[in-house]
Amino acid sequence: MSPHVLILGGTTEARELAAELASRPGTKVTTSLAGRVTRPGEVAGEVRVGGFGGAQGLADWLRAQGVCAVVDATHPFAEEITGNAARAADLTGLPLVVLRRPGWRPGPGDVWHPVPSLDAAAELLPRLGHRVFLTTGRLGLAAFAHLRELHFVVRSVEPPEPPVPPHTHALLARGPFTLADETALLRDHGIDVLVTKDSGGSATSAKLTAARALGLPVVLVRRPPLPRGVCAVPDVATALHRLRAILPG
Repeated sequence: MSPHVLILGGTTEARELAAELASRPGTKVTTSLAGRVTRPGEVAGEVRVGGFGGAQGLADWLRAQGVCAVVDATHPFAEEITGNAARAADLTGLPLVVLRRPGWRPGPGDVWHPVPSLDAAAELLPRLGHRVFLTTGRLGLAAFAHLRELHFVVRSVEPPEPPVPPHTHALLARGPFTLADETALLRDHGIDVLVTKDSGGSATSAKLTAARALGLPVVLVRRPPLPRGVCAVPDVATALHRLRAILPG
């Protein structure tokens, strides 16, 4: 039987890995997408959309589909999916590779305020500024909805879902973003503080460089921890190396 790999996707790295595996003769690859983005982009191999019904549902699907390895290449903040993947791997005895791009690191001139959650970011914001560039995604805006005195510019791929702060201007866009564009955005909207998640990677890092150049503080939401006993690989090449060692043939 041809080896079958399930990729829990939604990231650039997931698409790159799917393309590499799909080009390997005799390897079947299925990428699972949560379905929260209506235009996810082209993905090599087979694609399924929607949840599995928790860890047990995922384990049942893995057995039924003859999957021999699972790659969790979801967003670093997809904590529930990562937890379900780890439990499903335990239930089925299948190898699990977690692919996570490295987080961002502050450099000279950065004024970063690391926080553990969106709620903590909201608590800190009024002490740092009043015009906020918020790039934490459209699903977590409820944490900021009570901040009636602040003005928010919110950027996301899809329209924000309520509740949202009362003074919100939505920008619909998908990275990568250039330094020139990010600098112009911060200046044009009079932004005095940036809030973002530690997503890592280069596609959206230009906003951090722009904030540094303009002397703006950054509230950085730290990543949730990985499940106990789970380690991540930092890039597609390392994930492929791990998979070649565990895939049959």
